[in-house]
Amino acid sequence: MTKLFILAFLTLALVPLAARAQGGHEYAPVEEKTVNYKNWTLNDLKDNKPVDLRSLVKGKKLVMIVYFAPWCPNWRNEAPIAAKLYEKYRAQGLEVIGVSEYGSHESTQAFFQPSGPPYTVVTESESRDDREKTAHFGYRQATGDTRKWGSPWNIFLEPAKLAKEGDLLTEEAWVVNGELIEADVDKFIGEHLNPASAAITPCKN
Repeated sequence: MTKLFILAFLTLALVPLAARAQGGHEYAPVEEKTVNYKNWTLNDLKDNKPVDLRSLVKGKKLVMIVYFAPWCPNWRNEAPIAAKLYEKYRAQGLEVIGVSEYGSHESTQAFFQPSGPPYTVVTESESRDDREKTAHFGYRQATGDTRKWGSPWNIFLEPAKLAKEGDLLTEEAWVVNGELIEADVDKFIGEHLNPASAAITPCKN
């Protein structure tokens, strides 16, 4: 009887773990990595006109660039989180930029319908055949992301610390090799936008 009880208890206890394992999510922490991230000029989703990354980040305190495939279920899980964080922190200097990968221009537009994306979205590639040809693939390889498609993949840039000229913007950056863990990223963004609030003020006698 005791053995049966223990077996039943362990079975019930393991159900939530199995459910999480089979959920298909790819959550990952925010980690500082060597990435050698470069400036780019890509076409804006709205008007298909080229936009330069340096111009997009100008005047911002923190920029989250999220690479995604419009057909990817992991991206569909992260998309509302990215929009929520943008809405919460945009007035404090956060910019969010989406980079569409491996899906047609039309499918990316359809994903953001009917109102369109809440932040700037550009297109780097439109075919799955381009996977290993994109800068996105190279950055993932450099930071240890072993997923096949790498959607979503997030990188955070601090414009004040970026190189003022040349192709290379920064050697080191904070990246998320997977889906955002909302609470962790919320805290990360808050601390980077308001560093004074995260510091400990010494007691005065």
